[in-house]
Amino acid sequence: MAEAHQAVAFQFTITPEGIDLQLSYQALNQIYLSGVRSWKKRVSRMRNRVIKGVYPASPSSWLFVAIGILATMYMQSDPSMGLIAKIQQHLPLSLHVSLSAQGQTMVSALVFSTLLWLSLILALRFCLKLLLSYHQWMFEQHGRVSNTTKVWVTLLRLLSGRKPLLYSYQTSLPHLPVPAVRDTLTRYLDSVRPLLTDPEYKRMTNLADEFESSLGNRLQRYLKLKALWATNYVSDWWEEYIYLRGRGPIMVNSNYYGMDFLYVTPTSVQAARAGNTITALLLYRRKVNREELTPSRVPGTVIPLCAAQCERMFNTTRTPGVETDVLQHWQDSEFVAVYNRGRYYRLWVYRAGRLLSAREIEHQMQWILDDPSPPLPGEEKLGALTAGDRVPWAQIRKTHFSSGVNKRSLDIIEKAAFFVTLDDEAQGMKGDDPTGNLDRYAKSLLHGKCYDRWFDKSFSIVIYKNGKSGLNAEHSWADAPTVAHLWEYTLATDAFQLGYTEDGHCKGEVERSLPPPQRLSWEIPSEVQDQVVSSLTVARALADDVDCHVFPFRDFGKGRIKKLRVSPDAFIQISLQLAYFRDRGSFCLTYEASMTRLFREGRTETVRSCSNQSCAFVKALEAGEGPEQCKRLFRQASEKHQNLYRMAMTGAGIDRHLFCLYVVSKYLGVDSPFLKEVLSEPWRLSTSQTPVQQMELFDLKNHPDFVSLGGGFGPVADDGYGVSYIIVGEDMINFHVSSKHSCGETDSHRFGAQIAKALQEIMAVLSADTASCSKGPAQPQSKKLL
Repeated sequence: MAEAHQAVAFQFTITPEGIDLQLSYQALNQIYLSGVRSWKKRVSRMRNRVIKGVYPASPSSWLFVAIGILATMYMQSDPSMGLIAKIQQHLPLSLHVSLSAQGQTMVSALVFSTLLWLSLILALRFCLKLLLSYHQWMFEQHGRVSNTTKVWVTLLRLLSGRKPLLYSYQTSLPHLPVPAVRDTLTRYLDSVRPLLTDPEYKRMTNLADEFESSLGNRLQRYLKLKALWATNYVSDWWEEYIYLRGRGPIMVNSNYYGMDFLYVTPTSVQAARAGNTITALLLYRRKVNREELTPSRVPGTVIPLCAAQCERMFNTTRTPGVETDVLQHWQDSEFVAVYNRGRYYRLWVYRAGRLLSAREIEHQMQWILDDPSPPLPGEEKLGALTAGDRVPWAQIRKTHFSSGVNKRSLDIIEKAAFFVTLDDEAQGMKGDDPTGNLDRYAKSLLHGKCYDRWFDKSFSIVIYKNGKSGLNAEHSWADAPTVAHLWEYTLATDAFQLGYTEDGHCKGEVERSLPPPQRLSWEIPSEVQDQVVSSLTVARALADDVDCHVFPFRDFGKGRIKKLRVSPDAFIQISLQLAYFRDRGSFCLTYEASMTRLFREGRTETVRSCSNQSCAFVKALEAGEGPEQCKRLFRQASEKHQNLYRMAMTGAGIDRHLFCLYVVSKYLGVDSPFLKEVLSEPWRLSTSQTPVQQMELFDLKNHPDFVSLGGGFGPVADDGYGVSYIIVGEDMINFHVSSKHSCGETDSHRFGAQIAKALQEIMAVLSADTASCSKGPAQPQSKKLL
């Protein structure tokens, strides 16, 4: 819109009499208002930088320090012990000339007050970092809190008393520690013991010992050097080597999805749902830009989590490269990119510095839906380039999208706040086969038609014909909890704050002078069209191979599990071990994602959920051991799992440390048989819990049908399963299971049935004698302490 205004704001014609200049005051006024909005954002960012820079103090605290120093000096006392006098001696000559002696003393006192204030801020920040480095609270049982932890909680509350901004804690968060090589190797060998025979375990132990005595300590020295220099010794390498250097398709293999409400669709009007959804997302972006979001915390505590992943949530695109991709982030964008029936559009969401209302965005979306124009040659399936292999996409992009009309249109998509697809299909739980419909819904969000999503965008919103919605997120810039936080806010704001009229339209009025969305232009030569066909073939083969199964488990939820004094996550993970054993007849290396956001720029760590204790419980249950023996083994397995989770959260995991040692070995050009074998082990069971972080936004008591389905991802191993689950309320757990049709040994529906059966049987075992169950280990302190 701003470009159009600039084009018509100044019109001139050259005549024999001279130049006839014509001004459009309406256009100039809109340019002026856009500029005002831009300057307001600059001022807001500058203000937030000041507030963050002095946290945990406040800017106003400088005034108290200055008044205190001046008052003390007025009482003929020198709190600076001579420093003010020395500052006065070193004032610029111009001040000595222009100011009286009393004025010079006043300036010197203010300079001293400022230095003292800054020193106090650094001291407070150092104390806060020390407090946030204490993690022993996580390992204490509920009701047995040590005096040290009680004092720690009090001090932490005192230093965290003022309302922080989104990024206020960033500089106070501790750095991720580098574990000792011996500790990591010991934990690794313990994790693989149930998966190896005695000769295999002895061989792996010898490899580990050889690595520790020969190469391990050398690599560790380089890693500790990086930890001293870098903010986080893992995150940059993790982003580059795990995500950006992957040359295969990111669709299915990397991207993941999030779903709409399970039972409810707030409106069946597609354009209206798009209007509210886009508005809610832009309101969230405004909160991020202004840092008005409350910092995320460990559930039930005041302990902050790193918010760095929010920085690249919007206006971000993964651009392909021959050797490695690059994440590009732009400061701000006033438009979104829209795809509908093979056509691409730019939709301006601001007009004269004002965010369009949801009703106005609905009006624009309806214009797109009603647009009868056909796709340009080669336009319809252009998005398949982002779904196929990365190298051909990088080469085509460099050759045919680096100049001219194609570059301009591609820039619009890549610089957009996010991508929106107005899908021409209906999805969700409907008809006589609700579970089958959920499976199709999951596949649609995961890969769609392989060309109607822009998989390189940080996230893409999908609005279906019947008003159902969902998202597809690129993985390199952030992990699922960050996107889940965004999506929770979007769903809640859409349904409970923005709302709809009785006939299903967005509320508000429409400014009829709004210009329509801009249709993007392309010039797609035959070479590009051939590559689109090739990429689409690769993507469709991958998409057709994915077997998705989504099912809500309603027999019980965390409410009943917690009554047994068992961690719901441990309960589910042990159930997954039992289900996998029954499905495949063996145990496997299991990946559960845990966060390391207690540390600055932390991302994830792996919890190796298949332990000696969980395997012992599964074997005992399958062998028909007595209930008391099974309960005892389950309690041991649950406590072991909780301890593994705590260790991972506090920087004492296994896999990120070994991964970084492997990267260092590659930089040094040395080979390690131990590291090579460890990094090549397949994760045949990859699991992740989608956390519910903003339960206060959803009034499930009055609106019990507004429950989220969560989201899911594709299988990590060709012969394995991907399992995502979300614990909703007290009585429901939603599961997303994925596998590949090409593997004859896996079946997502069969495994889903095994999961449900395992949950029911373990609950039956633990519920056989509730009184004895109540004597088991307590839930983790992180849920109950603060």
